[in-house]
Order: sequence, then C-alpha cells, then structure tokens
Amino acid sequence: MLKQGKRAGLPTWPLLLIFLRAVSSIKVPLDPKIQQEMKQPPTIVKQSPKDYIVDPRDSIIIECEAKANPPPMYEWKRNSRYFNVGKMPHVTQRKPSGTLEISSRNGGRPEDYEGEYQCFASNEFGIAVSNKILLRISKSPLWPKEVLEPSGDGSLVVTEGTSLVLPCNPPPGLPPPNTFWMNSDMQTIQQDARVSMGLNGDLYFSSVLAKDSSTDYSCNARFVFTYTIQQKNPFSLKVQSQQPYNDSSSFNLTDPYGARHVPETSPSFLTPSGLVSSKMVLRGEQLLLECIAAGVPTPSIKWFKKGGDLPMKRVKLESFNKTLRIINVSEEDSGDYMCMANNKIASIQHTISVQVKAAPHWLDKPKNLVLAPDENGRMTCIAHGNPKPTIQWLMNGEPIESTLPNPSREVEGDTIIFQHVLVGGSAVYQCNASNEHGYLLANAFINILDMKPMMLGPKTQLIKVVENNHTFLDCPFFGAPIPTLRWFKNGLGSGLDGGQYRNHVNGTLEIKRALPEDQGTYTCVASNIMGKVEIQVRLEVKEPTRIVRAPEHVSATRGSSVRFNCRVKHDPTMAIQVTWLKNDQPLNYWRMKKDEESLTIPNINEGDQGTYTCVVKTEIDEDSASARLTVLEEESLSPSNRSPMLADRPESPKDLELSDLLVRSVRLTWVPGDDNNSPITEFLVQFEENRWEPGKWQNLSSHPGNVNSVLLELSPFVNYQFRVIAINAVGQSQPSRPSLRYQTSGASPDIAPEDIKGMGSMKNNMEITWKPLSDIQKNAPNIVYEVSWKKKDTEEWNSINTTKAKHMVHDTETYEPFHIKVQAINDFGRGPESAVVLGYSGEDYPSATPAHFNVSKIDSTKVNVHWDPVDPSTVHGEFKEYRVYYTRESSLVRGLKVNKEKKTKGFFSSSGTGVLTDLVPFSQYKMYMVVANSRYEGPPSNTAEFKTKEGVPSAPKFFRIVQRSTNTVYLQWDKPLEPNGNLIGYTLQYYTVNGTQVGQRQVQSFLPNVTTFTLRLPDRSTRYKFYLAARTQVGAGEVYAEESPNFSNEELYTTSVELTDDLVATTAPAPPPTTMPTTTISSTTTTTTSAPTTIPTTTPIPTLAPTTPYIRMVPTKGVEFKKMATPWKEIWNLTVKPNSNYANVSWEHNFPADSSEFVLEYTLQSNQTKKSVLVKHEPHIKLAGLVEGAKYQLRVHSYEQHHISSTYVTFETSHAISTDSVDIATQGWFIGLMCAVALIVLILLIVCFIKRSRGGKYPVRDKKDLPLDPVDHKDQDGSFDYHSDEDNKPLQGSQTSLDGQVKESDDSLVDYGEGGDGQFNEDGSFIGQYTVKKDKEETEGNESSEATSPVNAIYSLA
Repeated sequence: MLKQGKRAGLPTWPLLLIFLRAVSSIKVPLDPKIQQEMKQPPTIVKQSPKDYIVDPRDSIIIECEAKANPPPMYEWKRNSRYFNVGKMPHVTQRKPSGTLEISSRNGGRPEDYEGEYQCFASNEFGIAVSNKILLRISKSPLWPKEVLEPSGDGSLVVTEGTSLVLPCNPPPGLPPPNTFWMNSDMQTIQQDARVSMGLNGDLYFSSVLAKDSSTDYSCNARFVFTYTIQQKNPFSLKVQSQQPYNDSSSFNLTDPYGARHVPETSPSFLTPSGLVSSKMVLRGEQLLLECIAAGVPTPSIKWFKKGGDLPMKRVKLESFNKTLRIINVSEEDSGDYMCMANNKIASIQHTISVQVKAAPHWLDKPKNLVLAPDENGRMTCIAHGNPKPTIQWLMNGEPIESTLPNPSREVEGDTIIFQHVLVGGSAVYQCNASNEHGYLLANAFINILDMKPMMLGPKTQLIKVVENNHTFLDCPFFGAPIPTLRWFKNGLGSGLDGGQYRNHVNGTLEIKRALPEDQGTYTCVASNIMGKVEIQVRLEVKEPTRIVRAPEHVSATRGSSVRFNCRVKHDPTMAIQVTWLKNDQPLNYWRMKKDEESLTIPNINEGDQGTYTCVVKTEIDEDSASARLTVLEEESLSPSNRSPMLADRPESPKDLELSDLLVRSVRLTWVPGDDNNSPITEFLVQFEENRWEPGKWQNLSSHPGNVNSVLLELSPFVNYQFRVIAINAVGQSQPSRPSLRYQTSGASPDIAPEDIKGMGSMKNNMEITWKPLSDIQKNAPNIVYEVSWKKKDTEEWNSINTTKAKHMVHDTETYEPFHIKVQAINDFGRGPESAVVLGYSGEDYPSATPAHFNVSKIDSTKVNVHWDPVDPSTVHGEFKEYRVYYTRESSLVRGLKVNKEKKTKGFFSSSGTGVLTDLVPFSQYKMYMVVANSRYEGPPSNTAEFKTKEGVPSAPKFFRIVQRSTNTVYLQWDKPLEPNGNLIGYTLQYYTVNGTQVGQRQVQSFLPNVTTFTLRLPDRSTRYKFYLAARTQVGAGEVYAEESPNFSNEELYTTSVELTDDLVATTAPAPPPTTMPTTTISSTTTTTTSAPTTIPTTTPIPTLAPTTPYIRMVPTKGVEFKKMATPWKEIWNLTVKPNSNYANVSWEHNFPADSSEFVLEYTLQSNQTKKSVLVKHEPHIKLAGLVEGAKYQLRVHSYEQHHISSTYVTFETSHAISTDSVDIATQGWFIGLMCAVALIVLILLIVCFIKRSRGGKYPVRDKKDLPLDPVDHKDQDGSFDYHSDEDNKPLQGSQTSLDGQVKESDDSLVDYGEGGDGQFNEDGSFIGQYTVKKDKEETEGNESSEATSPVNAIYSLA
C-alpha cells in the first residue's frame, strides 16, 4: 500500500523489452524467481592465465569455473588431446567446479604435467571453452661454466683509460632471473655514469681507472619463484697505469683523468653496435632502449625522437640517462629514436628504429543474446591488432564450418546474424581473434527463451491517493516473447490509454489527476503466445486532510488560561493523528489539556511562551498550522499602560472565498484579521499552481488596505489556489489559509517569444535563439515554436517547428543578413507573431591589415597613431575596432626592470588616426595594429617602435617617520617605483600644525642619492605635516604626505596610505573604526569585530610644485542604522570611576540580555576629540587608553536604536608620573650642578690630605688613648663619649682594600691594630683605619653599609 506522493520503483527492464525488439535482445531482470526458472547455456567465469608458471614445490592449481542452468559438466584437453582426470593418480577435480589440482607429494613429478590445457564446460544448451593455458614449471638452473683467457695469474689485465665489458650471461631460468653485481663482501658494485650494468646484465666500463682493480667482480642471478640466488665465478681485474694509484691520495671527482694523465679519447658505443639498430615492442608493454658509450672523459647521453617529442608523462631516464623507458607503449610511439653520446673531444649518435606491434585487443567483444522464438539478433566480434587479427568463429568449441547448417544463422566475417530463431537453437559461440603476437578467445551464448508471462509484483495491491494528485499503478512483468500489456477498470471496457491515463512501456499506468470517479479496481493483463497473467490494483481516492480552523496568535497575562483551536476536515474513512509541537519540538502534555479540536494551557507562565504547531496526519497526507503565545505581565495590558506605539504585525486574513468564476478571472473575498494597533495599508494576493511549479507561492497582485474583495486576472490552463497577506507599518502578517483550487481552461498563447537573436557560431551558419515562454505563458500543453527566416533582400520565407529555444541554419554565406521571426503554437492554436528582427550568419577572419602604421607627436604619456583604413568588405563581419597591441619593452632609466605585459586599445574611428594614452614616460615601446570584428582579428600590421619623453616621477616608494624623540624627527624614504626619467633630487615641504592653524611653510631640496632627513623640533609638542616629491628635469612628481604624531599620551592615528597606478593616496589623520575586545576596551583599537563606526575626515593638502600633484584621501565608510525603536527601553544610572589612564564604566538597562549591543561615546574636552567603542556584553567595562589628568564627557547609547541613550557624565582622570618625562641627565642645569659638586668634593679631599700630612708621627699608645671621633657617640645629655664601644654590638661596615677585595668587620682587635698582623712605621706608630658604627637610629635608617671615608682612603694610599 502506497502513500500519497509515494510510488514503487519503476523497473527499467520492461522498457528495454520493447526497445530491444529492434535489436533482438531481451534484458532479463534479476528476479530470483526468473533466474531460478530460466535455462541458460554455460559461461566461463574463472580461469587460470594463458601463460601459467608455477613453483614445483607447491600443488599445481588450474582453475576453471562456469555458471549455467542446469549446472555444467567439465572436461579437459591436454596438448589438444582428451585428458582423463580419473586415471591420473596425482590429479583431482574440485567439485562442483572444473578446477584441477595436481599434487607432487606422493612421488609425482611436476615436470611430467607441463603442457597446454583447455577446459570445456557443457550442459544441454551448449559448451563454453576456456583459454589455452600453457602450464610451465619454474626453473633455476646452475650457472654454465665459462673458460676465460686470463693472464698468467688468472686476472683480466687492461690499460687505464680503455673500455671494458664484464659479461654476465645468466642461466636461462623460467622466468628469467634478475641480475646484479657484488663483491666478496656482499657489497653492490658502485655504479655511476662511467660504470653501469646493462639491460643484459653485463657490467660496462666506459673507461677503466686504476681504482677499478679488484679480484672479486661477481655477477649474481636471483630467481623469483624459487627464492634462490646463484653467483658466477668472480672476475679479477688488473689495471695497468702510468702512475701508481694510492687510495689515500687526493682524487679529483670533476676530472678523474687529468690528474692521472689518462689520454683523452672520443666517444664510441659499447652497445648497441653500428649506426642504426631496430627494436620491436608490443602495444601496452614498456619500451626499453639502451645506449652505453666508451670514452675519456666519460661521455654524457642524451635522447631525441625524430619528427616529434618524447612523451614526457610516460618517459623515464634511468642508469644515468643510458636507458630510456617508455611505459604503456602505443602505436604513436613508433619511430626513430636517437641517442647522442658526447664529451669534450667529439660526439656520436645512434638511431634505433622502433616498431610497435599489437597483440589482438577487443573493440567489440561478443555479448550474450537472449531471444524469443522468431526474433532476430546479431553477434559481433571486432578486434584490433598489428598485424590485423584473423577472426574464427566456433560453436560449442568446434569450428562453425564443421557444424550442421542452420538456416537461422548467417556468418559474415566478424558478425553472425540470427533471423527468425527457433526453439532449441541455444548454443555457445566462441570468437578467436589471433595474430602472430597472441590471441583472444571469448564465449557468448544465444539463449532462445519461450516463457509465459510472469508478474513480478504482488497479485493484489491497494493504493490510496489524495484527490487531485498524481498517482501511478505499477505492473512489473516478464515473458518471452515480450508480452503485450493492457489495463482495465472494474473489468469493463477497452484498455485504458489517453486522456488523463497514460500507459508506460514498463507496465505502469499513470493517472495525471486522481478524482473520486477514478476510484475502483484496475486489472493489468500481460499476454503472449505462451499464455497470459493478470494482477489487480485497488485505487481509493481520499479527501485531503485540512485544518479548517487554525490556531491564532495569543497574548495573555501570566496565570491565565489559553486555548489554541485546531479543527480538522478529513476523509471519514481515514484515521487521523493530531499532535502538538512547541518550537518545533514534541510537546509535553503533563499539565495541558488536549482534545480532538483544541489545546488548553492553564495557568500560563513565562516558560509557556513560544510557537505552538498543530500537526494532523493520516497514512497518506498531513497538514499543519502554527500560532505564537506571548506571556505578559498584568500591568502590560492595563488601559493606563496601553500606548499607540505598542503596535505589531496584523493577524492573518480569514475565510477566503472564490466567486464569479469566469474563463480568465475570478473574484476573491476574505475577512481581514486584527490590525494590532497599526492600520492595514495593503493586502498582497499570492497564488500557487500544481502543474508547473507546485508548492511555490508567487505574488499576483496588491490592493489597498480598505478592500477585502478583488477581481483577479488569471492565465489559461493554470490550476490556481490563492492566499492573502496583510501589511501594516510594522510588517507583514502570516499568510492566510489557502483558498480552494480553481483551474482555468487552455487558450492559444497571448504573447510572442522575446529576445530573438540571430548570430553565427561558424562562418557558414546562423543560430537563431529566443526567450521561450514561461510555463504560465504557454496557456496549454504541447508548446512548439515556428521559426521563420529569409535573406534580407529576398521574399521567400523558410520555416520549421521545434520544441527547443534555438534553431541552427546551415550553409550560409559569411556574415549574411537575415530577417527572423518566431511564433508560439500550442494545442489551442497560434499565438501572435513576433516582430521581425535582423540577424547575421557567422563571421570569418578579417583578410586585410591596416597599412602604413606609424606614430607621431610623441609625448611622455601619449602618442598619435596613424594607419590606412581597410576596405569594409575585408572585415568579414561586424566591424568592432582597430585594435592596437602595445608593449613596454624597457625603461630608459638604467637598471630599471619593467613589466612587459601586452596591452590593447581600440580605435573606432575610420579616419585612420587616434591618440594612444596612459603610456609610461621615458620608456621604449613596440606596437602593431589589427582590425577586429565581433569574433576574430585580422593579420597584424607592421611593428612601430618609439620612445616616450621624460616625465615627472611617481610618488616615492615609501615615506615614513622612522624615529620620533622629544626634540627631533627622523624621516626616511625610497626612490619612486617609476622615476619616469632621470631623477635630479627630492623636494620636501613642511609646516607646523596646531589644530586648524598652520605655520610658515619651509622647503628642503635633496640630491637623488639622499633618502633621509633629520628635523630638530623647537619643543616636544610641535607637530609637522610633511610633503615629499621626487624631481626630474620635467618637474616634481606625485606627492607623498605624512604627519608627525604628537609626543604625548594622546592616541596616535597611524597614516593610512594607498598607492595606485593612477594616483597617490595621502593621508590626513582620520579616526579608525572602533571595536569591542573581550574584556578591556582600548580607545586605540583599529580593528572591528562587528560593523565598524567610522568618521570620514578630510584635510586640505597644499600644492608643492609647478606641476599639480594629485592627492587622494582614503575614504572610510559610515554605518547607517535603520531599526524601529521600542519606547519602553531605556539606559540609566551611568557610573564612571576614573583612574590615571583608564576608567571603569557601568550602567543599567532593560534591553534583552543576550542580544544587546551598546556604544560608549566619549569626548576629550581639551580638543573635542570624539571617540566611540562597541560593547557586546553586560555593562561592566574598563575603558582604557585615556589621557592622564584630562576631562572627558561620556554617554552610552543603543547600537541599533541611537535615540535610546543615557545622560552625559563628565569625569576627569587623575595625574600620574609621566612615562615620557624628560631625562634629567640630559639637562644643562643638572650637568652644571653635578660638576660643581664634584669640584667641591675634590677641594675637600685635597684640604684633608694636607692637614693630615702636617699632623706628624705619634706613639701608638698615645693614639689609642685619643678619642676616635668627636661625633661618633653622644650621651643622652648631648655630651660626647670618647670611649670605644667594645662591649656593645659588633661593628658594622666594610673596608675596600687596594686589591679591590672587601673586608667584613668582625669586631676583632685586628681592626684596631691590636692582634693580627698590624702595620707599624719605623718609629713604631700604627697606620690603620678605625671603623666605628653610628647610632642605632642612623644605622636602622640606612640599609646600605657605610662608604669608606675619603680621608682614610688617602691615608691608605700614603
């Protein structure tokens, strides 16, 4: 049972049954029942390869499997004689296949079973034959003994520099072994361009060197099947040389011969011999060509192909270019190949003539034929090869000439024709295609079937379909001969075909539009000469399922109850299932009440808000309708809180009715829905039709909001249904429920095809095209177009009918004018004729060339061109232009590279003169001219050459402020990309900028090799604008502008520069777009994560030189927001907590939490700089990048609704230590002060030294009793204590000795001269340093150790 819109898969094989009557072959469906009952001759499905080499240590398996019905019997032939498997003790057959297994475990010799085997599979309908399988046993024979002619000590003796070939001659194994050369240490012989192994296994020395002397050159043969390696007796090689060879001596890799004084020789080929040789290779195999040459120095090898190129994708050079390998050879690889060997002495070449032959390969392999009695067919066998293969036909394994004559069969070379075949004529035919290089054998059977009709589907079916829908009744069948099929309804009347019924050749009955009267029992009858069979299909036409009362949008207060209606009209015989969805998810009914026509939600809350959908299903169709529930607070609906601004989209129109049903019009009436506080201004009527674009709703007409009944103009042959959409200032309503369908009758076309064109794709044709009528414009089925055309100067029209949207007219003259018209025709008649348009046949290449092409009035960027116009008749098409191709060959500036791109310019004038512009100054040009039509270009004119004059240069490549300090600005630039002449220097103009005021302009000139400039600033706050231009003899070029930033904490806007071919972009400071970072918003951010808000600014730029430079500002794009505000949203409680260079900003709002974006707008009051940043998250923002100690004014507004804004808040950032404070070390006053301090200290030191020297010498005992320092210790009453404090804490401090070491105080008497190694003068006085500690308060106040006294330091020096 099938649902509406569903259908069973339509088998494709019955369609083939009708078609194959002509070619006489039946496609048998893969139905198990048919496959089981149908008899079939044998077919070989698996067999061993033709050339079958086996390992004698394993069991030998010769495969042969076939399929047939009944199963086949197997026989074998060995060497064309019957092979009795049962009498062979070591041979068994694997049942049920014909595969042979030969075992050598019980004394059998594998060699005894070598030979040619062939398998025969047979049943009562024919015999299939396998290929001839040549069975061979793998062999690995021993190396044949060789008698060498050695020297007296058994070695080969050669002179250094001569060539040598060490033969390998491996044993002829099966398959042939792989060869390689090794020494006694099992190391491979190192090969290079001088020493290499040939394809035959021999080892070739292009020239022998002394280092080649060795006693163990051994050739090895590896046998793949037996996994064995055999080694040949090694060669012992002695090299006679003029100079002894020493391994430790230096060896010149680039010239191994010169150092050893080896005489140089010209190249000669070691293989192949002579000047010419030949090679034959089979198609599909690989071609191997080899050239090995002798000579000193070692010759290099190169390969060529005469008359063509080597197929690079299939070519591989191996063995140091000595071997050429071409894979997958084809006939096109035949030809002469040359290898060239050359060194610095001479070069030689050898030609190898390659012939590509081909074993037979299939072009058309014979295929099986399945025929019914008295049908016809043919079997072809086409093969290709070189030489051409001979075709031999066999039947059931025997030559067809020796079989009994068959009047239904006729052999014609590579084809067998079958006519009026008879039952019992089944057989297996073999085609053998052979030539001297091989053979092909193919089996193909002819199977004569005589089967009564069979139904492949169920005998009874029930199909339910919705009224007015397409439906298909399937009737899959098979039989031989092919049955005829007919459909009947309720067992009465003739066969169903025509009208709304259509019979398909695969047995399916199509009903284009199922109506209630089509309900009934349909019988499908298939019959042939063998019998007949039938099935019955019960069709039930059901009413569509429709929701007649759909749920409506509801806004209700929290805690109330809501009811959604869903009244359904459906076929009473169909069971329905009503389900509800919320936001497209299954609804949980745990606290809701659901009945057949409604859904009730009691005590609603915010969680109940959403879109509810009623879904009604039957087994063949379904319908659905949705409505939205909005939950409101109680005060939202009170009259005092209602506002006319609380508007919404209108409700959907209802109750659509059709009346005044006429041929081309109908009246549509509806009931408007609630306007939701915004008057309805317009109704939009849409239609949908189910014939051309079912399910697609299209606009039909619009009407004022004060009408609810309109007369609709309709098109013929359309099955309409309508719906209405209401529109107010807020937006569109949901579409109404569709109306009932109304189908208009057909009519002839109302309009003619449009956009008719005639143009040629070749010089002798014209393609006529037009825009076909749309499906709605066709007005009826079976549309055709009558295309008419005639030559412009004749009266006779030609016409043709076509269903396509184009027609090709052949055998026309070149670019011949035609009159064309097109008319649309359908089943109801002809439409209007189109207007006659003019078309042309195809164009050809222009035959003439513009003569005397030359130039004059050469300027720096333009030149006048002149030519002789061509005869219009030589254009051979529509004249398009005289096209100049010109190329900038070089620049006259030395060393400047140019782009040699070929450019074009068209001239439409027939006067023979024009102006070529946009040239680059100071350049060498070449150009020529052609005449062009719409399709082709004519031959080129003579080439004209000229040089453009010197011009002004382009802008410098770059111009930037490299370094900015407090008192200097360092500028750097580079020479222009296009000097357009010889540079003579640069001009730099600059002036100060202070807001809108500018200072006096200053000009600097530089030589062409100067690219830097340093400008000293009068103070740190000065800002400059710079304008730089390069100069030639002609004048100054394009200007590059730059502005120095202000040296402060204010935001620095980077200059945005864009250089193009036609102008130079210069910049004035412009605020960049602002953006929203994740957590901290910096006012200096220049990238955006959403729509950027930018402020385009422009600054006037003055002119620099007599030539007027052009300056372009890089524009910025603003963003315009157009969204309707909701008046109850607001922003309040804006709070700012400023710091030194940032501020924490917060505010409150009632916008939706997940979909709100805000803009922080703040203005620096000192210069009225306004900036803004975008915020996408909740309002707790850190606004960074502020100026310390500055006043700001800030507000917050909605990103989408600008008028919703907070009040302005003014705040001031705090002062902080400037990060760019002046370096005090560089100030003059500070340097002078330090110098004065140093001088005073020096004077004090000198005074102290003099006074100390005058003190004389005294006994140590007396010095110890003297006070240490009158200011070291004080009593509480202020008196001095002259006694040392040895009983208190240890002394602190350190003493720096002359050797740079630090001596820590340890409170020992050594420090005072008592104990240790004290130092005494001649008179016994003690010279030392006394270190005492200060008061506790002083010590605690200074964490560092006391410095050594300057006086003590002087004494220590004394």
